[in-house]
Amino acid sequence: MRARQILGVPYADGPLGEGDLDAAVALGTVAELAANAALHGRVQGRDFQVALTLDTATGTVRIAVADARGEQLPLLRADFATPVDSESGRGLLLVAGLADRWGREPYPPGGKTVWAEVGPRLRNDKNTRSRP
Repeated sequence: MRARQILGVPYADGPLGEGDLDAAVALGTVAELAANAALHGRVQGRDFQVALTLDTATGTVRIAVADARGEQLPLLRADFATPVDSESGRGLLLVAGLADRWGREPYPPGGKTVWAEVGPRLRNDKNTRSRP
């Protein structure tokens, strides 16, 4: 399932609109966490699960991706040996840059959940947003 389908965000042909920048941050976060689970967390016969929770009081979305490989914990590291044109090796760096917070926790019986929280951005000017 695509990240856009999970979040219920329609495809857009043009540049992101004013209300879509938060969706783009959440989409990127879902995509990276799901890609990491598919690549590093799969066990034959078992898939990964994606859960989204919206805190309506704060506007924060919690994205949680659970997989079956609890022994393979994600580590945030800057791998300077990774070639600049490599298509992998930077997923958690992207998550850490996009999300307000992220972490990992056990997912019984032997898996793990990697989660990230993305809150609303404040409007600075027409083309940029920042975290509150």
